[in-house]
Amino acid sequence: MILPAYINRMASIHPDGLDENQQYLKAVEPDYKEIIQNPSLRRRMSRIIKMGVACGLECIGNMPKEEIHSIITATGLGCLADTEKFMNNILDNKEHLLNPTAFIQSTFNTVGAQIALLCQNQAYNMTYVHRGFSFESALLDGLLRLQEGNQNVLVGAFDEVTETSHIIQHRMGLLKHNNAGEGAQFFLISKEKKEDSLVRISVPFTFTINPRSDKDAHITEKIKEYLDLNKIDSEKVYLYKDYKDDCGEYPTSSAYGVFTATKMLSDEPDNAHHILVISRYSNNYSFILLSKP
Repeated sequence: MILPAYINRMASIHPDGLDENQQYLKAVEPDYKEIIQNPSLRRRMSRIIKMGVACGLECIGNMPKEEIHSIITATGLGCLADTEKFMNNILDNKEHLLNPTAFIQSTFNTVGAQIALLCQNQAYNMTYVHRGFSFESALLDGLLRLQEGNQNVLVGAFDEVTETSHIIQHRMGLLKHNNAGEGAQFFLISKEKKEDSLVRISVPFTFTINPRSDKDAHITEKIKEYLDLNKIDSEKVYLYKDYKDDCGEYPTSSAYGVFTATKMLSDEPDNAHHILVISRYSNNYSFILLSKP
């Protein structure tokens, strides 16, 4: 049995409402000069890489590198802008004399690798790219690493939206219920409860629903199964699924759900003990249970 863990620190870069001049929710980015201080390195980073790296570094803060035993990142679609740039170069140059920089920067593990390089951290480093289950997969790996003896694990997720990806998502019918969005969230988790622990986080639960089935009945059944597994009374749990109104739709938006739910549990009075973060991306569903520490 995989044991729950505790979130001790967290950071987020996320949208702050829909601008009337935009068709999708765009993240409000910090002053990267304050976080990524090397100007030449910062210039080589694309927007999503700066967003992910800055969020991860902000979460770590001044923590000694030797105390971070794993860095695990997640993304559903990776560095889209760099991928588009590389593909356009292929077309424009007719597959000749291609600059490899855009391709190198578009790889999915770039954010986790850059965080490790900047922190001079040589610990376990993994990136999960499982579309709607990416963050859940990274979180599961982080919980397993803690069970195997790690003391502190950095788990994060990031995704971006571009004009091209927004058009494609609309054509595929992926934005029927929400605006497209983007963001980056990172969490520092540990096995042991500490004085500054924010919440207890349980093992994520993932499943896929046949679109022709009775979705509501299936989801209700799965919620009961998950809560019974964690020995939690359903009457004491707040179901949290409307966070996408704030962050928009993207594969790893459940990480934003965990971020805001953690804030809610920290700010609420003592009678609020559990929040169940419910995520749906296409026909993929996930539950993540958060509880007061």
